Amino acid sequence: MAGILYIVATPIGNLNDITLRALETFKSVDLILCEDTRVTKNLLDHFNISKPLLSYHHHSPETRIKEIKNLLAEGKNLALVTDAGTPGISDPGNLLISRIVRSNEIESPLGRGRGGLDAIVPIPGPSALISALSISGFPTDKFLFLGFPPHKNKRKKFFAEVSNSECTTVFYESGHRILKCLGELKEILNPERKVVVCRELTKKFETIYRGTISEVVEQMKDERGEFVAIVEGKR
Repeated sequence: MAGILYIVATPIGNLNDITLRALETFKSVDLILCEDTRVTKNLLDHFNISKPLLSYHHHSPETRIKEIKNLLAEGKNLALVTDAGTPGISDPGNLLISRIVRSNEIESPLGRGRGGLDAIVPIPGPSALISALSISGFPTDKFLFLGFPPHKNKRKKFFAEVSNSECTTVFYESGHRILKCLGELKEILNPERKVVVCRELTKKFETIYRGTISEVVEQMKDERGEFVAIVEGKR
């Protein structure tokens, strides 16, 4: 019987947002795959949990994916976490999940043949994307998520897609790029379009900026932290 890979969401700031099921999963698995072992160890220490950790991140070699697949094939149960939030959402975990789904090397723990799909179990929880959308006030029955803007090439194309979207559009940005990002968006966005920018969600210095793009840029005095930007759809 092959092992199970649990995709475990972790707090995006406030540790009280951890779920009971996530804690139970951490205690039950044989090993935890993490973006940064130091960050995950701090989380586990807070809840008095001790488990072996294995690093898996954007720069992990192909051999690490093979190692993980072999562990599952040996019957080991694994948990995949990112530093914060839900793994696989604008996160290198999606590559690992994709490889396992397409693999024929893992037998389904539910006995529905081979293929890996049944060997992956979601443990839902915090997500900066969903948290920001939930307080945006914009329509959320349909939305577009674009991850992070490109650092260099295709930035104009990225912001044009945001500007031309007829549905609510969401993207992430880091603190040292947020003002530049909003400045570029301001150049092409209809000045009447409403924007919500969420800074450091669930953390001590959580701040929500609302208004037109010009109003939001004017409001922002502290650009440190992690940001989620939401733009209302084109009318």
